Amino acid sequence: MSDHPLLVILGATAAGKTKLAVQIAQQLNGELISADSRQIFRGMDIGTGKDLLEYNLDGQNIPYHLINVKDAGEKYNVHEFKSDFYSAFEQINKLGKLPILCGGTGMYIHSILQNHELTAVPIDQELRTKLQLLSKQELVEQLITYPEELRSTADHSSSKRLIRAIEIAEYLKFNTLEEQRLPQFKSVVIGLKSEVHIRRKRIIERLDQRLKNGLIEEVQQLIANGVDKETLIFYGLEYKFVVAYLNGELDFETFKETLGTAICQFAKRQQTFFRKMEKDGVKIHWLDADTDFFSLKEEAIRIAKHEFDSK
Repeated sequence: MSDHPLLVILGATAAGKTKLAVQIAQQLNGELISADSRQIFRGMDIGTGKDLLEYNLDGQNIPYHLINVKDAGEKYNVHEFKSDFYSAFEQINKLGKLPILCGGTGMYIHSILQNHELTAVPIDQELRTKLQLLSKQELVEQLITYPEELRSTADHSSSKRLIRAIEIAEYLKFNTLEEQRLPQFKSVVIGLKSEVHIRRKRIIERLDQRLKNGLIEEVQQLIANGVDKETLIFYGLEYKFVVAYLNGELDFETFKETLGTAICQFAKRQQTFFRKMEKDGVKIHWLDADTDFFSLKEEAIRIAKHEFDSK
C-alpha cells in the first residue's frame, strides 16, 4: 500500500456511507474522519444522523474523529475543518492506520482533495450584509468586475457561493495568502449512488424514523439549552423546518412533506457537487449503493487495495 494513503467514502444523504466506511475500517485497520458539516456539533444527533452505534462493530469500537467537538450554536467553516482534518490525519498516520474520510459535505471533501488555499480567506460580514441585498444576476455582474485571476475558481451556482467568490476577490485585491506546508497523501475516492426513486424512498423512511426517535424533541432541547432559533435555521434542513413547525408556521403533515422534499432536493445538489468535483479532476469510483452489502463492501475494498498498491 502507498505511503500516507487516504480513503474517501462520499455520496448523497441516506446512501449508507457510514456503514460501509466502518466495515472497511474494521477490515483495513482504519479510523474514520467525518466530513459532515453538522455532525461536528454536540447535541445535534438525530437531525444529523450521527448513528454512533454504527461505529461499534461486533463489539469492536471503530475510532472516529470530528464528531461532537463543537457546541451547538457555534460557527464552523471549511478552513477550520481543513485544520482539524490534517490534525486527525497525522494522528491516524502515526498509529500506522488507514485514515478514512467519510461524509456528504462536498465542499469539505473537495477542499482536502484539491487543497483549496482560498478557504483561508476570512469572512467579511460587513461586505456580506451588503451583498445579500443583491439578486443573483447583480452578484454575477459585480463579480465580473474583478480581474479574471481573482475569480477564476468562482462557483456561480448560487447566491451564497457568488457572495463568497466576491468576498475572496475583494480580499485578494489587497492581500496575498501564505503558502501552507501540509501533509501529503495519496487518495482513493469511492462514491455511493442510487437510483433517484430508491434514494427518495430511503430518505422518507429515514425521516419517519428520525421523527419517531425524537427529532422534534431534540430541537426543543437545543432551544431550551440556549441555541437561538436563527442559528438552528442557519444549520438548515431538519433544524430549519422543525423550527418553522414549532413556530406554528407549518402543520405537522405539511412540515413532514415539505422537509422530505427539501432533503431530496439537497441530495440532488450533493450529486451535482460531486459531478463538479469530477470535472475539477477528482477521480471517483462510483458503486451502486443498492446492491447487496457484502458485494458492495468487497468491491470497495478491492478498489481501495488495487488503487493504493498501484500508486
